[in-house]
Amino acid sequence: MKSMLAAAVAGAFALMPAYAAESPHIPLQDFFKNPEKTNFRISPNGKFISFTQPFENRLNVHVMKPGGEAKRVTSVTDRDIRNYGWKGNDHLLYVKDNGGDENFHLYVVDREGKTTRDMTPFGKVRAEIIDELDDHPTDVLIGLNKRNPEVFDAYRLNIKTGKLKMVAENPGNITQWTTDHLGRIRAAVSTDGVNSSLLYRTDEKSPFKVVLTTSFKEQLEPLLFTFDNKRLYVASNLNRDKQAIVELDPRTGKEVKVVFQRDDVDVDKLAYSEKRKVLTSSTFETWKEQTHFFDAQTKAMVEKLQAKLPGYEIRLESDKSEQNWIVSTWNDRTRGARYFYESKTGRLEKLAEVTPWLPEAQMAKVQPIEYKSRDGLTIHGYLTVPSGRESKNLPVIVNPHGGPWARDSWGFNPEVQFLANRGYAVLQMNFRGSTGYGKAFWQASFKQWGKAMQDDVSDGVDYLVKQGTADPKRICIYGSSYGGYATLAGVAFTPDLYACAVDNVGVSNLFTFMKTIPPYWKHYLEQVHEMVGDPEKDKAQMEAASPVFHVDKIKAPLLVLQGAKDPRVNIAESDQIVAALKQRGVDVEYIVKENEGHGFRNQENRFEAYEAMEKFFKKHLGT
Repeated sequence: MKSMLAAAVAGAFALMPAYAAESPHIPLQDFFKNPEKTNFRISPNGKFISFTQPFENRLNVHVMKPGGEAKRVTSVTDRDIRNYGWKGNDHLLYVKDNGGDENFHLYVVDREGKTTRDMTPFGKVRAEIIDELDDHPTDVLIGLNKRNPEVFDAYRLNIKTGKLKMVAENPGNITQWTTDHLGRIRAAVSTDGVNSSLLYRTDEKSPFKVVLTTSFKEQLEPLLFTFDNKRLYVASNLNRDKQAIVELDPRTGKEVKVVFQRDDVDVDKLAYSEKRKVLTSSTFETWKEQTHFFDAQTKAMVEKLQAKLPGYEIRLESDKSEQNWIVSTWNDRTRGARYFYESKTGRLEKLAEVTPWLPEAQMAKVQPIEYKSRDGLTIHGYLTVPSGRESKNLPVIVNPHGGPWARDSWGFNPEVQFLANRGYAVLQMNFRGSTGYGKAFWQASFKQWGKAMQDDVSDGVDYLVKQGTADPKRICIYGSSYGGYATLAGVAFTPDLYACAVDNVGVSNLFTFMKTIPPYWKHYLEQVHEMVGDPEKDKAQMEAASPVFHVDKIKAPLLVLQGAKDPRVNIAESDQIVAALKQRGVDVEYIVKENEGHGFRNQENRFEAYEAMEKFFKKHLGT
């Protein structure tokens, strides 16, 4: 999805000092209720600011002029609106699904909120935005799996007339479409299940030609075209371990030059000025997100804002003139504030605190840590110790992330802060397979579910025990998605390590999991077989790694959370493990929500889930 200038900006700011006193007990709902105001956007002409704010407990879009009064323009009551943006100066686009089924529909609403239309009113069809076409007054490019549920064709949609025209038919193997700066689909990525190919064409009338083909074990992702629309900037780890930003000639498939790279971590983000036609910055994550600047003008503006807003990370979004900006601030102890900034005059106006009821001074610091795995890998992670508490003999919640090919990052996490406020230390680790640490670290996770990946989690627990931070008798594990799998694997394969466990939409049976994936994931099934296991060739290994087949070893009390409409981790995954444990007489609590999918999104469901978790942890860990 293109944007005029989306530069994620971070620096090494001085953190506030530690607080001697323990933080007071903060109401649970304060951590998990919807923000007061969030998701600020600015119209292309800079005259209007939009944001989301609760209406009947759901985030809805509001619009105002800078300094003026806001007007609500949407009235959605079933799901929060989280992904939206401007289309021209008179309309806004947003996507919403039904009960978490992830079959997103694309809606358009006028700036006054008089008319809302579903532009993709098709059953069991998912809409994805390819390009907002910022320079076109009415058209957007979208992907729809309307013709074939397994693939997305590209369509040009007129938001005023509703006319939908296919502009690129997916032959059955395209997984990504890429436009040039004129909004023309000129590049694509295809897969045969194991190998990926970069495709290119000189114009929209020409056929696509294969530029180069790589194994899925290597990455080459088109980011954007050069400003003359002749070459591509891509994120690539071809012939290198760490992913770099390179300029590629799509006619030959050869790298022209390296734009930016690091020796320690991957680089895969690139920001630019649409107005000035220059690259502005690239962001990367070490222990926190950091920025490399290409452009002196952008760097000077950011440094000026840093001086005005010390102690916070900064993100920027501009109007088309790049004179008016939305400035977002945050750190590990707050979601921060949002500001309106006029770069020409230097005027900085505060628009809102995102969650003003959560005092920053009462939140806990999130500290980076690292430890060695049993086979010698360096595992990076984060430790959050309750504010005012000594890091000694604490009850600990081990919180492995989802994905698993993702990562935990430094920043504000309401779950972590809630648990710390209740007196628990929280351990997050980027086990092998976590992204951002290079190709070798990622590939070290292949066919290691329940094995070396799980050992990395257990080794983190061992590290905290040896450091004296953790009370070895008061350690629980909690995770979502893959983190839910790691939770079940933790209590099944290391049953003496944990006093209790909370599994949120976690996989329990690798065989059934692979049979129930969404249709548009089937292109990747062969990759999954290589990365996780093949149900036929690796049957014994997959049985050994599936917690549902090892319930006889589980003795820790378990709380399970599941959305009935989850398209990624089918409800059968939770049903199986709960039924098997109950049959054995193991204490298991099961919460299912019929109007949720992959995780609880509706506010009242979040409240119920975290209230259950709070009681569960208090019962089995104390406080």
